[in-house]
Amino acid sequence: MKIRIATRTSPLALLQTNQVISLIESAEPSSVCEIIPIESEGDLTEAPLHLIGGKGLFVSKLEAALSNGDADIAVHSLKDVPALLDPKFSIAATLSREDPSDAILLKDGITFNDLGKNSRIGTSGPRRKSQMLAMHPDLVIIPVRGNIQTRINKMVSENLDGLIVAKAALNRLKINYPNMYIFSENQMLPAAAQGAIGIEVCSSQIQSGTLEILKMINCQKTFTATKIEREIVAALEGTCLSPISALVRARDSKLHLQVRVSNQDGSTIIEKETTFVLAKELEAVSRFKIELLAEGAQELIQT
Repeated sequence: MKIRIATRTSPLALLQTNQVISLIESAEPSSVCEIIPIESEGDLTEAPLHLIGGKGLFVSKLEAALSNGDADIAVHSLKDVPALLDPKFSIAATLSREDPSDAILLKDGITFNDLGKNSRIGTSGPRRKSQMLAMHPDLVIIPVRGNIQTRINKMVSENLDGLIVAKAALNRLKINYPNMYIFSENQMLPAAAQGAIGIEVCSSQIQSGTLEILKMINCQKTFTATKIEREIVAALEGTCLSPISALVRARDSKLHLQVRVSNQDGSTIIEKETTFVLAKELEAVSRFKIELLAEGAQELIQT
C-alpha cells in the first residue's frame, strides 16, 4: 500500500515525518511511503502569528492536500494544529509523546535567577510570554519566530538574554545547548499537545487500510491526553492569541488534568486541576469545562 504523507519542510517537520514512516513500515512492511513536502504559509513569514492568521497557517496547505486527494495523511507538531478542526478532518493517531516541557536558552555567563529588570527574552507565544511576565513582570519580551535554528541564531542578532523553546524540539533535533534552564510545570505549564506528533486525515479521502495502519502505530496514552487538552482549548474558543496551558498526566490508574489561563501580561491567572479515572473521562472533562467557563476563563484570555 502506498501512503502519501504531507509535511512541512523544516528540519524538525521532516524528522518527525520520517519517524512516522519508520513506524508505518515496521507495522506494515508492504507499505510504501512517499513524502509530499509543502511550504506552509506560516513558514514563509516571520511575522507574529496573530497578525497573519494564527496557527491555522501551519496546517491549511496540508489540509488542502488531504482534501484534494494529493496526500493520504499529514504529519504535524500537534500543538500547532488549531483545537477546532473543520469536521471533515480529524486526528487519527498520535505517536508517543516527547518531553512536553518548555526550556529557556540563556546567554553565556548568566543563570535563570539572574534574569530581571530589562532582561530581553525571545518568544512570540502569548502563553509563554504571560507566564514569564507572571514570574518577572519587568522583563522585555522580544517577538521571535522561525524554525528552531533560526530562533537560536537570533540569540546574538537580537541581543537576547534568553530564548524560550520546546524541550521536545531540542530533544528530537539532538540540540544540546550549553546554557539552558528547563521550566517546572509550576513555573510554565505547557501548551495543549506540546511534545506530541499528530497524524491528520480527511474522512472523505482516507482509505480503510491506511486507517488500520494508523491504529497500529497510535499511542493511545498520548492520544487520550492530547484529546482532552485540545478539548479544553476548544471549549475556551482559544486561538494563537490565547494564553492557555493544559496538561494531562497519568498518575497510577487515574488521569490528572491541569489548566492555567491568564490575561496577556500574566497579572491575572486562573488555575484549575482535577483527577479522574479514564472510565469517567467524558463526565469529568465536561464538568471541568463548565467550571472554567463559570470562573471567567474565556473572558480572561481576551484581556
